[in-house]
Amino acid sequence: MNGEDISSVAPTLGFKISTFRYDPYTLNIWDVGGQKSLRSYWKNYFESTDGLVWVVDCADLSKLEICRDELHDLLKEERLAGASLLVLANKQDLPGALDSERIEDALNLAAIKTHNWALYPVSAVSDDDMLKPFKWVIEDIGGRIYA
Repeated sequence: MNGEDISSVAPTLGFKISTFRYDPYTLNIWDVGGQKSLRSYWKNYFESTDGLVWVVDCADLSKLEICRDELHDLLKEERLAGASLLVLANKQDLPGALDSERIEDALNLAAIKTHNWALYPVSAVSDDDMLKPFKWVIEDIGGRIYA
């Protein structure tokens, strides 16, 4: 999305801030590492959060239960109340990756009634149109905030 060379992308340690222009909006995106040792710091980034992008490794089935539990716990945070939730079911290009229907079930997304959410199957490596899911979250936020 930001023109970064994907051959050098590694898991985020700590956080990284990126700014994108999506007319008429300017998006400040905080990429926060998901390792267990970093999760206690997540709450430091909730202030003024309008949308949450939750990236799921669909090829790592061993972590789906933890992923589900962390997501549902996170959505209970008061400062995330009403934030739009975009779930990216990533690594669809890998053999054995779960499709979006199975990810929806595994994460129990149907139980989420407190946030507008959408699930998009993607491959950060091979998808040409990674903007489509972000278009959804931007329009959902815009419709909620500027309505």
